Amino acid sequence: MYSPEFASKIAEWRQKAQEGTMSAEDYREAIAALRAGRLAAATSSKKSAKKEVQSGDDMLKELGL
Repeated sequence: MYSPEFASKIAEWRQKAQEGTMSAEDYREAIAALRAGRLAAATSSKKSAKKEVQSGDDMLKELGL
C-alpha cells in the first residue's frame, strides 16, 4: 500500500509519538504527508469526495501547535 520509504517514516512517527518526542515539525510533516494521501483517496472515490476533509491547520490547532 505504501512505499517502503513512507512506511519507514510512519514507523518513525509512531515510535516518536509513543516516546513523547514528536516535535511540532514532526507533526506538521506527518499531517501533510498523511493528508496528501487522504486527499488523493477522496478525489478517486465519489462517496469519499462528498465528505469534508479537515484542514491541516485545524488538526495542528487541536494538538495545540
